[in-house]
Amino acid sequence: MESYKGLTPSAEYLVSHFDKEKPTTYDRMISVNPVVAEVASWYEKLRNAMDFRDDDAVLRAAIERILKRRFMLGGTAETTAEPLVRELVWARYFPIGTVPESIVDRVEKIITLFLNLQEKINKKHRVNKGVVNEWIMNFMSSAIENILSPSKDRELITNFMFQFYKDKVVIADDSTVTKDVQIFLAIRRTYSNQDLPLLRYHLFVQIFGELSEHNIEHVSDNFLDAYKQINYQIDYPLKDRFYTFFKNQSIPFYILEDILKQNRGKNLDLVKNMEDFKVMVISTCTKKYDNIREKVSRAIVRGIIFILITKAVFGLAIEGSIESFLYGHVIWSSIALNTLFPPLLMVVAAMFIKTPDRDNSIRIWDKIKNILYISDPNSWQPLILKKSGKKVDPILSFIFLLLWLAALVLSLGSITYILTILNFTFISQVIFLFFLMIVSFICFRINQTAHVYSLHTENQGFSSVLFDFFFLPIIHAGRRLTENISKINVILFFFDLFIETPFKVIFSFFEQWFVFLRTQREKLG
Repeated sequence: MESYKGLTPSAEYLVSHFDKEKPTTYDRMISVNPVVAEVASWYEKLRNAMDFRDDDAVLRAAIERILKRRFMLGGTAETTAEPLVRELVWARYFPIGTVPESIVDRVEKIITLFLNLQEKINKKHRVNKGVVNEWIMNFMSSAIENILSPSKDRELITNFMFQFYKDKVVIADDSTVTKDVQIFLAIRRTYSNQDLPLLRYHLFVQIFGELSEHNIEHVSDNFLDAYKQINYQIDYPLKDRFYTFFKNQSIPFYILEDILKQNRGKNLDLVKNMEDFKVMVISTCTKKYDNIREKVSRAIVRGIIFILITKAVFGLAIEGSIESFLYGHVIWSSIALNTLFPPLLMVVAAMFIKTPDRDNSIRIWDKIKNILYISDPNSWQPLILKKSGKKVDPILSFIFLLLWLAALVLSLGSITYILTILNFTFISQVIFLFFLMIVSFICFRINQTAHVYSLHTENQGFSSVLFDFFFLPIIHAGRRLTENISKINVILFFFDLFIETPFKVIFSFFEQWFVFLRTQREKLG
């Protein structure tokens, strides 16, 4: 039996916090009609599938989307706050009857503050108004998400992670402040899965504190300096090294968070008995592995919807129109193959996904032990990075670039040759390769979802090297295409302005109609 060495002080604080009872609120809750909520939630699922995002970024993106739509139609803080919260409850981002009515006033106050800040910045500084508008919308939606879904447990673990790792990473040729900021960002990118707008917002809060009537003048005066600082830290040269390191380090904390939430009131006793705690860790890991298939299936469905919608815009419209113009008719066989191949590829890729094994669970347990319990300080080797890094020989850099391009040309050329044999036209081949790159990136993302709990080792076999050589260039190209499509997707703009707006008006009408019917029924006694 392993000897108990005692919790570290910060670990004891963390565990004790989860044992505290959650405060009970007696506020009146926002109520919506369940029938309206059912229809609205299905619409929201379809809309989110069209905009390919991580699950953790969906709520903030939905808040920003609603804000943009309502401001575009002339909305103000006063006319936007209550409908915004109600729409989110309709869409079941929050269970019916769990959001207090008093929260609307806080949301309205936040909207008012950031709209005032936007006006002050535009008056005081010569800066691109589009950029200011984008950042204000990022800040506003992030602040509202923090009000509606504060995630105090996750914030506590995020802070615990920062304290644990801040002395275990060193940037040899940069300041401690920069190193701490990069750790702060990397933990939020990996463990908390926060997107760029949320990262910007958290850095904004670190610089100025929460926006209020007391500091709004100071914030507007110094916005440009903060803008430069935030961009510098977001685009820091070593950001990808930090991300890779903390992506692997975050895995034990996912398991730890789940255990601490499940065992409120009993955590301190649990962690003091290492044998029972080990059994709980292994058991929790097994449950998480069992849920991976559900996550993968959901990611596949969202990916297929994203592909089909994109195909409708870029594929059928462009491919069909050009073929009709050049050849006098549409070649439906190539269009059918182009349409069916991407979803089929995702399904086939999912069949080869394997869940982690028990050895992975043991490695997670070993990590959790080192994190929570007092151990030999020399057991952790610090990660030492250099901003400058080794200067790569320019000739070698040129050779590596040529090899990268050669791998891309060889892979795509081989596929083009096969398509030519199948009598694909030039435009059909371009469309096929276009969607192949996008699907390759989506499959890569789905594979990452399947391995979210897999602790990776440094060992890299021949098959992995071969995969990196031939497929990484295609995946990178697919990532760029996917990100750019999401930014310029005309269908999304059409949905938000011409479909979502009347839909929400209809939802509101029927909700009020149901209230009227209920009132009439009550009059009958």
